[in-house]
Amino acid sequence: MGGTNVWDAEWEVNEEQARTLVGGQFPQLSSKQVKRLGWGWDNTVFLIGDEYVFRFPRRTIAVGSIRMEGKLLPKLEAYMTIPYPKPLFYGEASDEYPAPFLGYAYVPGDFPIGLTEERRALSAETLAKFLRRLHEFPVQAALKCGVQQDHRNLTDIASRKVKLEGFLSKVFEHLSPEESAVIEAYISRLQKDRVEAMNTLLHGDLHFKNMLVNENGIVSGIIDWGDLSVGHPACDLSVAYSFLPPYARGVFFETYGGADEETKLLARLIAVYIPILILMQAVDDGNEAIAAEAKANIMRALSD
Repeated sequence: MGGTNVWDAEWEVNEEQARTLVGGQFPQLSSKQVKRLGWGWDNTVFLIGDEYVFRFPRRTIAVGSIRMEGKLLPKLEAYMTIPYPKPLFYGEASDEYPAPFLGYAYVPGDFPIGLTEERRALSAETLAKFLRRLHEFPVQAALKCGVQQDHRNLTDIASRKVKLEGFLSKVFEHLSPEESAVIEAYISRLQKDRVEAMNTLLHGDLHFKNMLVNENGIVSGIIDWGDLSVGHPACDLSVAYSFLPPYARGVFFETYGGADEETKLLARLIAVYIPILILMQAVDDGNEAIAAEAKANIMRALSD
């Protein structure tokens, strides 16, 4: 495909450059090993020694969110019930590299890939408490830090449905007939055009590539806060559908403090939408494990 994807980089950072940039601005880290951990659409991520993670924007659009994270993430500490990457090192743009970059405390854990439903259910209360507290953060304080407000039109179900149909046609051949049938039946049942707006501080991108679990499979870290925004809580509550088995959702919503039917409807839609995007990228990267996990997330979201 090449060159036309939303996740293509405008500039890339390799290990050598990362070592130079980090060592140059933070001499106390210059003797530490540098290892590329991976990349998302917006950032390339490096492990520095074994206690810090540095994120370097790959695209202009990511620069604002790095700045915003630097301001807002430290303020979230009192609200956090699950470990998260707290910013510690603030790198400045220079002649060597056109953007600011951030160094965080490293949060250990594994991605929740291939977990049994029983293991997933163990995190229902953990996730609900985490979101209850995060969603209590004062919206005005977040907006002061430069957080965007509903820049993704979360409540516009009609246009998201159209996009979803477009994505589906792209990954159609990578789904089984049963998977396709379930997704298509769901889309055709989706009659509501939009839901009432609600404003909450959101993680904004809560899915299995931004969650970490411990050796018992219990959620032990929430990472990649670049999509922090203010908008409909359903965006984050989608995790009840994509991550948790149907029988664990009751305790999740009870612990969270309830959610109305519109919120649940939108949460389920986002729980299908995000993994379809992840599936598209995984297919493009030839990553079988991520593709399989994304499909499992969609099927879980659509099961009751």
